[in-house]
Amino acid sequence: MPDEFDWPKRRKRAPPEQQELIDSELRKRYDDGATVRRLTEESGRSFGYVHRRLVASGVEFRPRSGDRRPSRRSADGGPQAPR
Repeated sequence: MPDEFDWPKRRKRAPPEQQELIDSELRKRYDDGATVRRLTEESGRSFGYVHRRLVASGVEFRPRSGDRRPSRRSADGGPQAPR
């Protein structure tokens, strides 16, 4: 997707009107399927900034992806027997 939104420069505080535009753009892109990591790359902002702005805009986060299996440790913290 071409980056048509004019992201503000890093380390510059956006005025409230521009912040609303940034929030709506981040939410739109997240709702369209972009990941938080992708949004950090596109916007040039940190993960924490993008996450906070999405929370402020009321987004409902998708579950995390990747290998979410429990670790191979037993409940008492010791190693499990090989399978």
